Amino acid sequence: KIDLLVKHIVIFDFGVGNLRYLYFMLTAFLYIVMVVLNTSLIVVICMNRSLHEPMYMFLCSLFVNELYGSSGLFPFLLTQILSDIHTVSASLCYLQIFCLYTYGNVEFYNLAVMSYDRYLAICCPLQYHTRMTCNKAVIFIVALWLYSFGKFLITLSLNLHMPLCGNIINSLYCQNYLVVKLACSDTKVNNIYGLFSTTILKICFSGSKQTRQKAVSTCTPHLVSILNFTCGGCFQIVQSRLDMTSVPRVLQIILSLYFMILQPLLNPVMYGMEMSKIRNVFLKFSVIYLNRKWKPLTQDS
Repeated sequence: KIDLLVKHIVIFDFGVGNLRYLYFMLTAFLYIVMVVLNTSLIVVICMNRSLHEPMYMFLCSLFVNELYGSSGLFPFLLTQILSDIHTVSASLCYLQIFCLYTYGNVEFYNLAVMSYDRYLAICCPLQYHTRMTCNKAVIFIVALWLYSFGKFLITLSLNLHMPLCGNIINSLYCQNYLVVKLACSDTKVNNIYGLFSTTILKICFSGSKQTRQKAVSTCTPHLVSILNFTCGGCFQIVQSRLDMTSVPRVLQIILSLYFMILQPLLNPVMYGMEMSKIRNVFLKFSVIYLNRKWKPLTQDS
């Protein structure tokens, strides 16, 4: 039960002033690009039977998570940009915390499962199709989503029972650690999550020259995605736990949004360009669409 004394949480002032409409349009444009990119790749994977393989199923889960995470931030962010009073109800604040933190958990676990899939494909190619089937991929995906939701649901239920003695957080959006700091009782630092990618790094630099070349070409998007998300997570942890008052406001905003903006933009572009099957299918669909669009015009002429 949320403490009745704290019905609203005051968040970080954007300080956009008269430029609020410009920032609103830029933010809305970014959100639309994220939605279009991730949705397009989800449709391509779902509609084409040649992509109904474990690796692409994991990618589809990843793109769905990007939509889920960005939808947990951007509608809220757009509303706050146009608002004169930067407050959010306590219930919506906890809902946003749940969305963003489950997004982070799903992202890490999805990337971890993809690492295991690439390990089997590179190091055990003859056994890959027996050890990693579509049914097993579905089980992995369902398990990582359920575990991520269940894990943070327990944490959030514990936080909901804490009485809050304050209502001001220095952040663009609600964060679990900052809200926990508002509790009247003493709390310990928790919910620090990490991901170790040493296994996949070892794969890329072991074996024969041919194996290494195959591993690097296959794992490059995955390694970039892991490193980018890990850096974003580190920025978020450091920013929420250190005094950032001396840091310029623009840099604070960039560090706050890096975690939620770059990954949903980077993953669809990177995987779409690097994965030849996805790229070829996407180009094929584009050619078919353009031919259908321009064929009536050709006939009329």
